[in-house]
Amino acid sequence: MMSKTIELVPWSIAYKQKVIVPEELNQKITSLRSNEAVIVTLNGSFDLLHAGHLQIIYEASQLGDVLIVALNSDESIKRYKNPNRPLISLEYRLQMMAALEFVNFVTWFEEMDPCHLLSKIKPNIHVNGSEYGHQCIEAETVCQNGGKIHIVPLMPGLSTSSIIKKIQGLI
Repeated sequence: MMSKTIELVPWSIAYKQKVIVPEELNQKITSLRSNEAVIVTLNGSFDLLHAGHLQIIYEASQLGDVLIVALNSDESIKRYKNPNRPLISLEYRLQMMAALEFVNFVTWFEEMDPCHLLSKIKPNIHVNGSEYGHQCIEAETVCQNGGKIHIVPLMPGLSTSSIIKKIQGLI
């Protein structure tokens, strides 16, 4: 993974301590584990943050002591979603996620899936939306490391793709 310097906007400086550079993740996890924290993870692109995202993030935060949200990098999103995405850059998505009170830490990954990152974190619980189910791509990595998968039902009609289509209909 390549290190990235994040340019903070003034309102986000207060949240800087919540953003973990991937290369510094092992140190943070060691510290959390020494305090016997129940670590919960959630990953996604979280492009165009909406109420459905907030629901799954909030529910994830209630399952343990520490919530770490892992964001797909811009290049990762381009590869697995659409070459014209994300609409909001990683820098701003990290800052918005860090601003949420119920998120303890936020990091990112360059790969198309978070399995390598999850093998470092070894979460007690990994949260996914119901569109992925218990057989999600992360399940094997999480379960091999002693964790569990928790599924959150989707909020009907709320997705970044549906919001983009609505906006395109206005233009």
